[in-house]
Amino acid sequence: MTPDTTTVHSVDTTETQPTTNATAAGVTNNGDARAAASDAEEFIPPPPPPRVPLSPDEPTTLAEVFTHAVSRHPKRDALNYKRDGAWRTISSAELSERAHLIAYGLHALGLSRGERAAILSESSPEWTLTDAGCQFAGVVDVPIYPTQAPPQVRYILDDSGARVLFVRNRAAFERIFEAIDGAPALEHLVFFEPEGAEEIGATTLDALIERGRARRTEQPELLNEIARTVSAEDLATIIYTSGTTGEPKGVMLTHANLVTNLIDSSGHLAFSEQDIALSVLPLSHVLERLGMYMYIYHGMSVYYAESIEKIGDNMRDVRPTIMICVPRLFEKIYARIQEKATAAGKLQARMLAWAVSVGKLWAQHTVEGKPIPPLLGLKHDLASRIVFSKWRAGLGGRMRLFVSGGAALPEEIGYIFMGAGVPIVQGYGLTETSPVIAAGTLEDNRIGTVGRPIKNVEVRIAADGEIETRGPNIMRGYYRKPAETRAVFTEDGWFKTGDIGLIDGDGFLKITDRKKELFKTSGGKYIAPSAIEARIKGSRFVNQVVLIGNGRKYPAALIVPDWEQLRAYTQHKGIRDAGQTPAELCKHERIVDLMQRQVDAQCADLSKYERVKRIALLEHELSIEGGELTPTLKVKRRVVDEKYRDVIERLYAED
Repeated sequence: MTPDTTTVHSVDTTETQPTTNATAAGVTNNGDARAAASDAEEFIPPPPPPRVPLSPDEPTTLAEVFTHAVSRHPKRDALNYKRDGAWRTISSAELSERAHLIAYGLHALGLSRGERAAILSESSPEWTLTDAGCQFAGVVDVPIYPTQAPPQVRYILDDSGARVLFVRNRAAFERIFEAIDGAPALEHLVFFEPEGAEEIGATTLDALIERGRARRTEQPELLNEIARTVSAEDLATIIYTSGTTGEPKGVMLTHANLVTNLIDSSGHLAFSEQDIALSVLPLSHVLERLGMYMYIYHGMSVYYAESIEKIGDNMRDVRPTIMICVPRLFEKIYARIQEKATAAGKLQARMLAWAVSVGKLWAQHTVEGKPIPPLLGLKHDLASRIVFSKWRAGLGGRMRLFVSGGAALPEEIGYIFMGAGVPIVQGYGLTETSPVIAAGTLEDNRIGTVGRPIKNVEVRIAADGEIETRGPNIMRGYYRKPAETRAVFTEDGWFKTGDIGLIDGDGFLKITDRKKELFKTSGGKYIAPSAIEARIKGSRFVNQVVLIGNGRKYPAALIVPDWEQLRAYTQHKGIRDAGQTPAELCKHERIVDLMQRQVDAQCADLSKYERVKRIALLEHELSIEGGELTPTLKVKRRVVDEKYRDVIERLYAED
């Protein structure tokens, strides 16, 4: 396949030293990535150009990352979590000690290098400690989202062959018990929280640590022996993709994939020991997991958010300087700010609208490198003092960098937050790329793009517009799926991302859509739904939107409104017969008319064939539990099409 454009970014072709893979006495070699990859004939992607370490003592495995962090950044408050209303700390020395004991405990359970252990839990220090313990033990860990449907949990356990399952507590276990009962490979169940473990024959993490302590007394050199045999090319983890279509696929990531990506991407973002991170995404998400490795590697203090609902309180408590988030969180933050302003009266709402318009204009000048006109500068200073200072205080007062990933960040949100003095840097990648391919920087934050490729990663655009990439971060393949692995690589060894994009004249990458999500109208015109959805979500009255119209004469949209904004609107306009429930609001003519006008305004400058002609309002939010969203909050379009088939048919029948 011949690309239209190629960007080669900081790739050194100097020869690297081969890694050793000797087997120590008593330690099996079944962790070899090739041996673990498939029971059938395996397709192994061609290796990328050699990568030269940035320094002679650069870590090559995740175990070395943790060891490096403890020796170079001894901290009293490495990990922090809130229990019983108070923040508690775990020092870097305690992190290392407990991780080592978990590793010994895993071997006491009979797990050898290369065998699998699954982790199903919300983010917590126990999650991080267990992950670290697996890496010290040479065990391949398999993260599972705590919201994953029970049949999918069973599929992942069976497919990966996990012998141990770590679960948060008894309630989490009971949710999946019927589905996983009788899983052939599963032998051990470990609870992070002890209540109820004994009654069902599970062990606890504390008990596992004690078993590890006893095993260390018996075999004090065991972990050193394992460390000598684990190489950068061994598997570190198998992460199952969300599965918007078909069954989940296990992405095999090696130590080299993750370690090189954390080093090359964190240099891009200027992380330092002085930073304080609030961890809000699930650690099952590869972006948050890599972020955790970055935080620990750079000696940052990490705080675990209690829950999505308490992020605001936690930010004011912790006063973080860095957070990795998905765009949905920024949209919710801004929606909440709008709600408060509307509730405070017309003057506050107008003041907010003025400040936002000033901030956006200031940000656009800044991004484009244009001089700030003196009057705009004065207005921005005023907006910053009387409006945006309150935003910054609500975010803790010292936030220097938001990192957005997992989905496209609407440009509107990017400009608004930049204008408010809390810039969002966007990154791009996939689970299969460990995950970072490209990222912006604070110094050159080109809103609307995902930045330039990080060091040692190459990107090119294929003839059909698909983004292709190669580098040391590209996965080994899909576990036990050689055909699927072969399908996502070009003949010359580049990984096909499935995203459509372009590279501008300055080397910045812009994502325009998902290749598989493009649809064609009956008139033969191709529609890129995500770009149009992002526009529609620019309305404060829109919570969620899904574009439809494949094979139809024109696109239409299913919209979940922002109910608080609609209720405020009905009060402001004196619409007394609209009701207050979502079902009542969805049926009211003036509400439907308002939403259609909002959509028309957001799509006014699109081509005629791209404009949304009809809408339907949905009273229930799309959710993971409802089956419409993946655990990473991506829309399962096929599920939405099926679930709302009658609604869609009625929309087009009205013609």
